[in-house]
Amino acid sequence: MSKTILTIDDSASIRQMVAMTLSSAGHKVIEAVDGADGYAKATTNTVDVIITDLNMPNLNGIEFIRKYRTHPSSRGIPIILLTTESDDELKRQAKEAGATGWIVKPFKQDQLLAVIKKVAGA
Repeated sequence: MSKTILTIDDSASIRQMVAMTLSSAGHKVIEAVDGADGYAKATTNTVDVIITDLNMPNLNGIEFIRKYRTHPSSRGIPIILLTTESDDELKRQAKEAGATGWIVKPFKQDQLLAVIKKVAGA
């Protein structure tokens, strides 16, 4: 079943790779260039899953999650961090903020699709 997935990353090449991976599996992808853009798109579109980078301008990934989790539309929406970071303290902060999972870049396409399937039933 096709899902609508919001991908938030300040790197155009990462957004392109994520979008290509997801759309080739039949998903609809909405792209955002930073956390502020992501918040605007997450609260004005119906999304099934959000994939966000951690280190971005105008709201980093954890700030985005904290802000989005206060919005009623965030209920039940899985949020996956896709980042180069693997620090346990950052993972703890992300989980506390409301993140569902964590994938370290560079990602494998099948790994990303498996995580989407797990959290969204896609």
